[in-house]
Amino acid sequence: MPRIPRINPAAHSATTRAFVQWIRSAAPYIHAFRGKTFVIAFGGEVVADETFLGIVHDLNLLQSLGIRLVVVHGSRPQIEAILKQQSIPSLYNRGLRVTDAETLDCVLEGTGHARSRIEALLSLGVANSPMAGARIRVVGGNFLTAKPIGVLDGVDMQWTGEVRRVDVSAIRQRLDDGDVVLVSPLGYSPTGEIFNLALEEVATQVAVHLSAHKLIFLMETDGVRNGRRRLLSELSTHAAAALLASERKLPADVQYYLPGAIRACENGVKRAHLISRHHDGALLLELFTRDGVGTMVAAAPLAHLRSATIDDVGRILAIIEPLEDQGVLVRRSRERLEMEIERFVVAEHDGMIVGCAALYAFPGEKAGELAALAVHPDFRREGYGEALLHEIEQRARKLRLSRLFVLTTRTSGWFVERGFVESDPSRLPQQKRDLYNWQRRSLVYEKSPV
Repeated sequence: MPRIPRINPAAHSATTRAFVQWIRSAAPYIHAFRGKTFVIAFGGEVVADETFLGIVHDLNLLQSLGIRLVVVHGSRPQIEAILKQQSIPSLYNRGLRVTDAETLDCVLEGTGHARSRIEALLSLGVANSPMAGARIRVVGGNFLTAKPIGVLDGVDMQWTGEVRRVDVSAIRQRLDDGDVVLVSPLGYSPTGEIFNLALEEVATQVAVHLSAHKLIFLMETDGVRNGRRRLLSELSTHAAAALLASERKLPADVQYYLPGAIRACENGVKRAHLISRHHDGALLLELFTRDGVGTMVAAAPLAHLRSATIDDVGRILAIIEPLEDQGVLVRRSRERLEMEIERFVVAEHDGMIVGCAALYAFPGEKAGELAALAVHPDFRREGYGEALLHEIEQRARKLRLSRLFVLTTRTSGWFVERGFVESDPSRLPQQKRDLYNWQRRSLVYEKSPV
């Protein structure tokens, strides 16, 4: 076996250092996603595009990281091409194809073409490529039981159907076996009929019935934008529903996929994502970076405050230790933090602790100390410091404390801007005054927690 040449650390480029930092920052997501089920959906235009191979490489990587993958594909352009060849008109009603007997034959053929290309690319194992050694097994089946939609707005939709049941146990068995499950937009009735289904409904129903961790739509645009054309990286289901109900004109794919994202999140799917199929590596960037590259939808706001628990000690230490090393905060041992954990409040963003603060009460003197206020550098411009301060003030009021003080050496300006005024160590509660470090010479600021 050839020896791998050693890399001279001094020769590391900025690109190399950035790569190392990215891998390290992705580690928490990798741990969190292992063993979780993701439903990834895309239209037939994605399959037909030459860039689809890049998406296949990313699917391979996700599976290699222990993520259970269900892939739902569409086949509209493949069907359109066959209909055109046979001079059969395409008929739509409310964005759904009207499927008569002739059209159904074309649907089956077009879906077969799309499915075969996906299976072929997922089976690649070319040496010196991202798929080398992958050995991905792709399985499908009659996982969907369907029923006819019937008549919509006076139009008989014929063999256009909707999902009636998802064979959850069969899909989970394949996932347990380590397979990638490929679901086509076709459903079957107990009487042997075949129905043409909408991609977005299939993906949503499969995600909900599997209680998937994520539902991901790859689409033409890069997500949902607000009225100023700014990409919304996060969106609650309430805000998303309000956006759909507004009179704003939204891109067609947002109108197709956002309702599915809302339904999924309101029915147990933890997160739904809308990302661009044109952005190389969009899947990886959306899943393994803090800001992502698309829009993430969740049933509740992604940020919230809560009381800390003993399980949070390690993550709190990760936030405060850099500030302790800089002399901004007084050093705390893990043992002390564990003993005092009930005094702490943490700020969470999408399940990750991004900030903390503590309240030490001195009831006899109706005073409280705000301590260990810290926010992760990536989140310091997003109001978490303000939110933590407000929460500590609320807790101080509930304890009927008449004043809140803080000791600081480096951040006095931040506290002054928020209503604190400089005080004197002599005004500290006796217990705190006895522990005051005169060598550190921390400045004392206080305010009434109103």
